[in-house]
Amino acid sequence: MKIVVGISDMKVSNNPDDTLITYALGSCIGVAIWDPVTKVAGMLHYMLPDSALSQEKAQARPFMFADTGIPLLFKETYKYGAVKSRLIIKVAGGGQIMDSPDIFNIGKRNHTVLRKIFWKNKIMVAKEDVGGSSNRTISIAVESGLTILKTPGRGEFAL
Repeated sequence: MKIVVGISDMKVSNNPDDTLITYALGSCIGVAIWDPVTKVAGMLHYMLPDSALSQEKAQARPFMFADTGIPLLFKETYKYGAVKSRLIIKVAGGGQIMDSPDIFNIGKRNHTVLRKIFWKNKIMVAKEDVGGSSNRTISIAVESGLTILKTPGRGEFAL
């Protein structure tokens, strides 16, 4: 079953028939994680780097921000038996879509915060497709961990 992860959303599944998918990653970042032993997958689609921008929004919608959404994504997969050291992590998005260069740089800031969080927690990204100026769609199959990226101009390919 296809499970759609919306903007500022997160989903986790251990059902082998499920595929998690998120659409239209512009400056937003999609994080797909998978444990090959327990066959649990999780996906987060966050919009902004730092919840300090709005504590009220962070309380109501923690998946909107990298610093609140990423830890919750990992914690939720642990409930299904995932182990941090086994997780395979793939990242997409962080583009420069509607910003003028050098003004907000939301995509770049989103990616920088993710890298800092992962560095502090000794988490390595297996593969990523970030930056540029195109939208991306990313999906991950729970059973196999197969992660597919779709972009205009480059089509569909395994990430």
